[in-house]
Amino acid sequence: MKDWCLWRIFFHLLLAYDKSVVAPYHLMIDSHHHLWNYSAAEYDWIPPGSPLAQDQLLDQLNAATASAGVAGTVVVQARQTLAESDWLLSLADQSEIIAGVVGWVPLIDPEVGNDLGRLAAHPKFKGVRHVLQGEPDSYFLRDDFHRGLALLPDLDLRYDLLLFQRQLPVALQLVDRQPDLGIIVDHLAKPEIRNGKIDPAWKAGMAELARRDNMLGVKISGMATEVLDPEIDEPTLRAYFEETLALFGPDRLLFGTDWPVCLLRINSYQALADMVRSFVSDLSADEQDAILNDNAVRIYNL
Repeated sequence: MKDWCLWRIFFHLLLAYDKSVVAPYHLMIDSHHHLWNYSAAEYDWIPPGSPLAQDQLLDQLNAATASAGVAGTVVVQARQTLAESDWLLSLADQSEIIAGVVGWVPLIDPEVGNDLGRLAAHPKFKGVRHVLQGEPDSYFLRDDFHRGLALLPDLDLRYDLLLFQRQLPVALQLVDRQPDLGIIVDHLAKPEIRNGKIDPAWKAGMAELARRDNMLGVKISGMATEVLDPEIDEPTLRAYFEETLALFGPDRLLFGTDWPVCLLRINSYQALADMVRSFVSDLSADEQDAILNDNAVRIYNL
């Protein structure tokens, strides 16, 4: 983290000295990406032969972020095992760019407090995620699941809420049962994106979420892979960004790539980073800094 902080200072000094050198780039924190040792058995959701069907490790992360102006990242679980959480922390120990880890723990386990205490002792362990998008609605309201969630605030841990748009009504009940838990919504709650329109059910659900004080943020990530049309219409993605901005404000939006999953629909990490930069380009410098960098640092306590 020392190197990351020095890089940040250097960036701003360079910008102050000669804006033409780095004018296109605000300092960026990628609040959402994944890493894995690829195995078809362990990652059966990855399409065989796709860009995802290969190892995505520190070398690949460093190469992807090198030219994109990304100074730090938050790596997020892709498997629901404690072993992966420990593995991600071991990678973070080796990495100058990984600033935080959102891992998985068995929240429904009566003894999960032991796992949480051990992981939370690591300075880069920042939050927990369960793949709720793959669960029935009843899982959102399980008493044992909420017992586990209730342990997170005392450990200064956040919860990443991964869900589909259709699950927004039950997600609101989850959020309301945990008023002390800071929650970040992944991938704009995975809207059903059709080119040229905003889904009114998604907008209504997100408007309700935005009214909750414990909703710390929404990640501007994962949109491309939620497009239902054969081609991606960038103005439609921009419209979803602008709707989210209007609902949550610039202090609750976080830039994220969902790399390498984004490669299913976007050519490169760089292309996605540049697209998000274009979305925020009309905002003030402070608002751009908030969305691209500062909110992730503050919300995850990086």
